[in-house]
Amino acid sequence: MISRKAIVLVALFLLQSILCLAELPTDKGLSIAVETDKRASGFGNFTAKMKMILRNKDGRESRRQIRIQAMETENDGDKSLTIFESPRDVAGTALLTHAHKKGDDDQWLYLPALKRVKRISSRNKSGAFMGSEFSFEDFAGMEVEKYTYKFLGNERLNERECFVVERYPRDTKNSGYSRIVSWTDKTEYRIWKEVYYDKKDRLLKTLTFSEYQLYIDSIWRAHSMTMVNHQNRKETDLHWSNFVFQTDLTDRDFTKSSLKRAR
Repeated sequence: MISRKAIVLVALFLLQSILCLAELPTDKGLSIAVETDKRASGFGNFTAKMKMILRNKDGRESRRQIRIQAMETENDGDKSLTIFESPRDVAGTALLTHAHKKGDDDQWLYLPALKRVKRISSRNKSGAFMGSEFSFEDFAGMEVEKYTYKFLGNERLNERECFVVERYPRDTKNSGYSRIVSWTDKTEYRIWKEVYYDKKDRLLKTLTFSEYQLYIDSIWRAHSMTMVNHQNRKETDLHWSNFVFQTDLTDRDFTKSSLKRAR
């Protein structure tokens, strides 16, 4: 006959095994974010074209043509330069971003009408970028270290099995968001949908991704993005094209001086 002590020891052993196997939601959320970032990294640098379509609550549209260049850095966040080519009233406007894994990102905006480079302070990063539904914060990119994470579960989205992960900005003072929920597919770790909540935890925006294409054997890029603002009923579409990877871009192409040279 098995003694009570033996039963207790077996139960404790089983419980310990279960606890060791179980991954905390925070740890699993972080591991998914790390893998997503890893899959999107390794491109070196690229140039691309982008069409931005602004749509007001009545459906009236305005369009802008944009040129993008970006470069990975060895030990810190990415660098990017966003240059408006048309229409005439915004042509030459350029945004330079130096993202950082820790600390505030650096962003500068060049306004050709004033011939002036303006630094975007951290407290203003939640502001709308050039009248769009994307903020300066959105254009700074997502560095894994800037957030904490929580795995919410698995969910099917448009016939794809996805991880659902919630992330929370560490910079609670300056971020425009209280939390962001992402749907990431389990096969290629591509993000297909993100839902943003404002500082009062109210639904603010939904960003959807589509038309992914594969580059240099391992880098997936969405060619279409739509940001819908549920509070003001405005939308912004981004349509990407002409991706060219592993170009001859260097650090000199991402300086404040390069802002004024951008055309």
